Amino acid sequence: MVSKDMLHAGRVRSAIRDLFEFGRKRAAEVGEANVYDFSLGNPSVPPPAEMTREMVRLLSDCDPFALHSYTSAPGSNETRDAIAENLNRRFGTSFTRRNLYITCGAAAALASIFRALTIDAGTEFIAFAPYFPEYGGFAAAAGGRLVVVKPDLEHFQIDFSALEQTISAHTQGVIINSPNNPSGVIYSEETLRTLCDLLRKKSAAFGHPIYLISDEPYRELNYTGVSLPLVTELYDAAIVSYSYSKSLSIPGDRIGYALVGNAMPDFSDVFDAIAGAARMMGYVCAPSLLQKVVAFCADQNLLPDLSSYRRNRDALYNGLTQFGYTCMPPDGAFYLFVQAPGGDGDRFSEAAKAEDILVVSGRSFGCPGYIRIAYCVSYETIIGALPGLGRLYHSFQP
Repeated sequence: MVSKDMLHAGRVRSAIRDLFEFGRKRAAEVGEANVYDFSLGNPSVPPPAEMTREMVRLLSDCDPFALHSYTSAPGSNETRDAIAENLNRRFGTSFTRRNLYITCGAAAALASIFRALTIDAGTEFIAFAPYFPEYGGFAAAAGGRLVVVKPDLEHFQIDFSALEQTISAHTQGVIINSPNNPSGVIYSEETLRTLCDLLRKKSAAFGHPIYLISDEPYRELNYTGVSLPLVTELYDAAIVSYSYSKSLSIPGDRIGYALVGNAMPDFSDVFDAIAGAARMMGYVCAPSLLQKVVAFCADQNLLPDLSSYRRNRDALYNGLTQFGYTCMPPDGAFYLFVQAPGGDGDRFSEAAKAEDILVVSGRSFGCPGYIRIAYCVSYETIIGALPGLGRLYHSFQP
């Protein structure tokens, strides 16, 4: 006998991963250059050269026993100090190592945060469609459930009227993801302040904190030139989940952190609950080599080169809109969220396979009438796919 819930989770595969695997199969049949794979959010910008050199230096020069040994569960002091100092320089904050729990990427941070905040089977976490589909799994695995606020299909911002109606006494947390996967939308500071005001009002009404969980793997992939505020400085009961996967182009190396703000009510209880959740799920410590690497990158303030992503975004957005597609121009991340011609993302995604173009249906993100296109690919892939995308658009017209 095995867990029916876990069996279901293992057999109901990610639509994104399934599409990626289909692309690998097609590439073997027709050649890599003939498959236009926009399925996965794998960065197409190489990691910073300075980071690569530092990793080689560490592997060549350091004591291998010290380099690969366990660190303390929250991460090494060196790493947490470096990240805290980097955040303080950039955002004018006053963090120390005590605010940071280093994790195996944002997934481990989110899973630990959800588990730490789940009180009982009635615990609810709220997300805004479109949303990253794994949130539902993290909430369920923690013993709670995800409640989704309907999308604002005009701007993909927060529908505050719908949110206010959704918050209840069972609401333990509200999740935001900005820059957003899949829409690329960034929430303005005004939007965040309005959200925080509403959460303060509801927290007072229900007599317990409603936590704001900010999922920020795309924080540095911001094309607006306007710095994004840290939510810990806008709202006391805020927790940040961060990953270096996108900013340093190392998604397979799994390194990130959970950040608890200084003003958090019952700070020690919240931080220790995150630590306890990580322990119970088997996250002993994040990879020690990667901890040293991100400490170096934080000291050097290494940031991604956005020029190729911006070039891809502009070429794809301009090409699609000239055909007649409708989508929001993204301010960040590396995705376009496009209205599916014909109104059915599943049908369009399936039809696109005939052109060897792989785009993800928006159903998994809570918007079945849309498709997600990950433009973190080569510029040549963008240009090569446009004729087929044009043919697809016209094939769906009455």
